[in-house]
Amino acid sequence: MKFTIEDITVYFPYDNIYPEQYSYMIELKRSLDAKGHCLLEMPTGTGKTIALLSLITSYSLSKPQNPVKLIYCTRTVHEMEKTLNELKKLHDYQIKHLGIQAKGFLAIGLSSRKNLCVNSRVLDANNRDSVDAACRKLTASWVRAAAAEDPNVPTCDFFESYEKASASAVLPSGVYTLQDLRAFGKEKGWCPYFLARHMVQFANVIVYSYQYLLDPKVAGIISKEMQRESVVVFDEAHNIDNVCIEALSVSVRRQTLEGATRNLTRIKQEIDRFKATDEGRLRAEYNRLVDGLAQRGNLPIADAWLSNPALPDDILKEAVPGNIRRAEHFVHVLRRLVQYLKGRLDTENFEKDSPISFVSSIGSQAGIDQKTLRFCYDRMHSLMMTLEITDTEEFLHIQTICDFATLLGTYARGFSIIIEPFDERMPHIPDPVLQLSCHDASLAIKPVFDRFQSVVITSGTLSPIDLYPKLLNFHPVVSRSFTMSLTRECICPMVLTRGSDQLPVSTKFDMRSDPGVVRNYGKLLVEMVAVVPDGIVCFFVSYSYMDGIINTWNETGILKEIMQHKLVFIETQDVVETTLALDNYRKACDCGRGAVFFSVARGKVAEGIDFDRHYGRLVIMYGVPFQYTLSKILLARLEYLRDTFQIKEGDFLTFDALRQAAQCVGRVIRSKADYGMMIFADKRYSRHDKRSKLPSWILSHLGDAHLNLSTDMALHIAKEFLRKMAQPYDKTGTTGRKTLLCQEDIEKMEHAGIDEMQF
Repeated sequence: MKFTIEDITVYFPYDNIYPEQYSYMIELKRSLDAKGHCLLEMPTGTGKTIALLSLITSYSLSKPQNPVKLIYCTRTVHEMEKTLNELKKLHDYQIKHLGIQAKGFLAIGLSSRKNLCVNSRVLDANNRDSVDAACRKLTASWVRAAAAEDPNVPTCDFFESYEKASASAVLPSGVYTLQDLRAFGKEKGWCPYFLARHMVQFANVIVYSYQYLLDPKVAGIISKEMQRESVVVFDEAHNIDNVCIEALSVSVRRQTLEGATRNLTRIKQEIDRFKATDEGRLRAEYNRLVDGLAQRGNLPIADAWLSNPALPDDILKEAVPGNIRRAEHFVHVLRRLVQYLKGRLDTENFEKDSPISFVSSIGSQAGIDQKTLRFCYDRMHSLMMTLEITDTEEFLHIQTICDFATLLGTYARGFSIIIEPFDERMPHIPDPVLQLSCHDASLAIKPVFDRFQSVVITSGTLSPIDLYPKLLNFHPVVSRSFTMSLTRECICPMVLTRGSDQLPVSTKFDMRSDPGVVRNYGKLLVEMVAVVPDGIVCFFVSYSYMDGIINTWNETGILKEIMQHKLVFIETQDVVETTLALDNYRKACDCGRGAVFFSVARGKVAEGIDFDRHYGRLVIMYGVPFQYTLSKILLARLEYLRDTFQIKEGDFLTFDALRQAAQCVGRVIRSKADYGMMIFADKRYSRHDKRSKLPSWILSHLGDAHLNLSTDMALHIAKEFLRKMAQPYDKTGTTGRKTLLCQEDIEKMEHAGIDEMQF
């Protein structure tokens, strides 16, 4: 359908639109007009992605003299492919209506070499770092120069033919998923990864991972050419603060330091070899470093590796400190740093330090000043180029140390150094770790807010929405939470506070191992598997708690009772096992046998897997998924949030636990034709301060009659709900509330004004 929002003609590839999609587009347009940032929470399964894509591409088409570029960030490759497939539909629809005007449109997905490479020799490597290293061994400029003289030196045919084609190596307009890019690369004989990297600057829409914008090491290479007139969308962004923090945090273990020592020995051997054979290269590098690092941007595309982990550009304009300009001096400085860190790891007590005091301690004990630390990463990069080192995977350890040093030398606030001699949950196993832990999520995302005119943060669970501007330190022009317009009450949330024997249930630390609680949790599931058809998903607060409870159920015969009705599958920490379990779970639901899937909040399944339709008719959230509150890193972050942003510890922990709970239960509803029940099994959910932090689209269905339930009451409500869902219903909602709008409805609304729109 085609309709107008103020001065923009919006092309929407479906015949009907939900009222909340229409409202979402209006709010989105307001923020684009204001050239500001926005926070939008919209329930899962209401077509958020297509609403975003339709409005922003239509907005760009309406301003041909000044089109906006869309940078769409997703968390997983699966989500990236889904987004690009939606975009394909939309593009076909736009071509049908606009013809030649929409023809010059280019949209691409960009991922790592592992997902885009078509060279079978490189793909034999098993993980991402190995694939990157294998690629560099074939494409680095010095390898290619050697191959020109000696044809026996292996190179990559795809990269060579891409380089030969040079300016003519372009993608024709269209929408390219990762699979399309690989197919196009094979057909032309060009490298799809470098082709996609090259085309990023010309594309109208780019879909890639969060890291490509938020992690400075990657963003410095991939995203530095993006123009300011871009709209950045972070989809499923409820955990964006954690992604920002991980991008700037570094962990150093004993293995890292031992690996770094080996790397330094190897580098020293390489320096000695070069001194004997090609000293001119080392001297040329020394002269270049006297002039500063600004020439870094002119590297050939295949040589650029990772950019500086710290954010400021001013580093590039300074000259490298004299004591690390010579290669052997720099290696000596790194040896002293590694030695110092080994000494710090040799402790039996927990230690916490601020960056300033840690740097002064390095200065007094190892003789390395802050400026030298700040340049470690770039100096290392320059040295690896000079020494023509291609095996980047082998040198990851020393890279981690340089990463650590640069971040430490750059930031004085928002970080802590935390040294733990062992994991508190396993105190008898010595496993010392030194962590440079970032507490301020706004550090990584600040350059994105400063650089692009509009940043859209959107998800199904952003409640309470007013906490995100504080955590990320920005001022949204639009901040809005939408409800779901439904023709029937197809969501049934319940809060279960006690078992059928009236004993309270909770995963509070003092109650979680109480046999009464474990028994009541088991009885709840036994009762539910008997009445709920198809698939049931259960989420626990941690792997250890899930293991303990399943063991107890097994010993007491509860598991046997469950398996009389449905098959049981369990998520483990092994990705392959979990994928297999999920496949079999789906098969069991498809063939009518029915199944139960045991999973963990914050695990892989809770974040990215949908249990739509018959795959999830009921979700049980056992307990409140708080983080491990004795974690030293978490305590340091809470202290920082309290002192800097005046966010109370309890508020942040509750907010974090309930966004995870909402994320888990939201897996069951993926469209309006779907239906499902959600049981929050913990007495703490009946407290208003906890419950009120759930998203509004769940709260609007959580009436007083569904609070403070016991197992038998919940069972009665479940039976009633399932009976109601079995009745035929009117999909468009012509009786009273309209939940599907057609072209005419929208035209009427435009004339009558948006205020009369019925939800």
